[in-house]
Parts: sequence; structure tokens; C-alpha cells
Amino acid sequence: MIPAERTARARRRQRLGTIAVHAAAYTAALLGAGPFLWSTLTAVKLNRDLYDPAHSPLWFNAPPTADHLVHLLRHTAFPTFARNTLWISTLVVAGTLVLATPAGYALARLRRPWAGRLGMLIFLTYLVPPSVLFPPLSRLVAAAGLQDSDWALVLIYPTMTIPVSVWLLMGFFSAIPARLEEQAMADGCTRFAAFRWVALPLVAPGLVAVMVLSFVLCMGEYLYATAFVARTAGKVVSTGVPTELIGGDLFYWQSLQGAVVLVVVPVAVVFNLLLKRFVAGFTAGSVAVG
Repeated sequence: MIPAERTARARRRQRLGTIAVHAAAYTAALLGAGPFLWSTLTAVKLNRDLYDPAHSPLWFNAPPTADHLVHLLRHTAFPTFARNTLWISTLVVAGTLVLATPAGYALARLRRPWAGRLGMLIFLTYLVPPSVLFPPLSRLVAAAGLQDSDWALVLIYPTMTIPVSVWLLMGFFSAIPARLEEQAMADGCTRFAAFRWVALPLVAPGLVAVMVLSFVLCMGEYLYATAFVARTAGKVVSTGVPTELIGGDLFYWQSLQGAVVLVVVPVAVVFNLLLKRFVAGFTAGSVAVG
């Protein structure tokens, strides 16, 4: 075979490979976005369009309407659920960063053979099923006088977010050469100043990854939110939507799916804005831990 033919075949194989990769990626994206697209279509469908079995669920057979979204925002407690979710998750993320960042840094810089094993033990506490932790946490909530208060979630949720955040931040800080901080201290910085001005800026992608992960964990938690908060004014999205938007055997499907869309869209927008830092942080952490 002459070199020109070999080069042409190689280019064809490369082109076909590129097409196959793109086709697989677009197919996976479409499958992943399928449930969200279905929710979006359902949220703006008329009742006669949604409940007619002869109509396609993936197309409009009647003009769309925003009435169900208006009903969701004006005549249900969904805005309250969304506000509660936002402020609770924000406080938990802030508390997680304040506690997990110095803990992860300390474990990464400890020159002791047990430091890595201690970090792994901290992470293993994240894997304990919530049903096992529920009895002692219930006693803690009762002792703090936070029964049926959304502040109970602010107290409890860090038990989920801090262990995994400490373990991840250990990997992020371990990826930073310790000599950078030692050089800063040799130039007159204190240990805290070296941590503040040298280590923290370099681990910013890891902090973003921890923020996103902690926020998502808080938004998706159901067991504690159901057990510790029963009043409507204190519920979050994960419990308020499935309990308050269903009346007996009557499901308000358009409003339910509208709630899904209104929650997912802001989170998806923020996540995409931080995507590069999120991926960079997880990549750095996984390499260091490994």
C-alpha cells in the first residue's frame, strides 16, 4: 500500500471515529436531558392535552399555557419552599467551608503516618446510612430545642457535608507542594498567612467543587427534612413539593413538573458557570488522593 492511500485511510478512520464520538455524546446528552424536557413540556400543557391518551406526551397538541406555573408561584407554598432551601443550603455550605477547609489542610500537612487513615475514617462516616444516625441526631435536635424548626436542618446537614468535604479537601491541599508555604513562612509569613495567601488561592477549584457538592447534597436530602420539619412554612423543596402539591389521590402534574423546572434551571445555570472549576477541582483531588 502506497503512503498516500495509507494516509487517506487513516484520515477516514479518524473522521469516522470523530463522528462516532460526537454521535455517542449527543445521544447521551439527549437521553440525560430527556426527563427534563418532558417535565418542561408537561409544565405548560393544558389539561385536555396532557390527559388525552391519543396525544403525544412529547409534543404540543394544544397551545401551551403558563397558568399552572402562575398557580404554583401565587397559590401554593412553593416560593416558601424555595426560599427555605436556598437559605438553609447557603448556611450549610458556608459552615462546611469554615470547618472542612482548615481540617482538610491540617490533615494534608500533618507529617504523621496516621493522617491519611484519619482522613479516610472521616470520609467513612459519610457512608453511614442516615437511618442509623437518625436516633442520635433526633436526641441532638431535641436537646437543642429545634423540634419542627428548619434550623434543625442547618444543624444536621453538616453531618453529611463536612466528612466528604474534609476528605476531598485533603486531596486538593496535598496536590499543592508544601515548599510554597514554607517559602512564604521563610519570607516572614505566619502559618495562617501562608494558608490564607498561598494555599487557599491555589485550591480555589477544590473549594468550588466542595460548594457545589454540599449544595446539591442539601437540596436532595429527604429523610431528615421529612422527620424534623412538619409545618408547611418550614419545609424545603425536597419535601414540600411531593407532600403539599398532591391532594389525596389528585396529582397536579403540571405544577409538580413546573416546580422541577424552576428548581433545576437556576442550579443548572450556576453549575455550568462553575463547571470548569468544578471539574478541575475534582480532577486535582482525585489525582492527589489516588
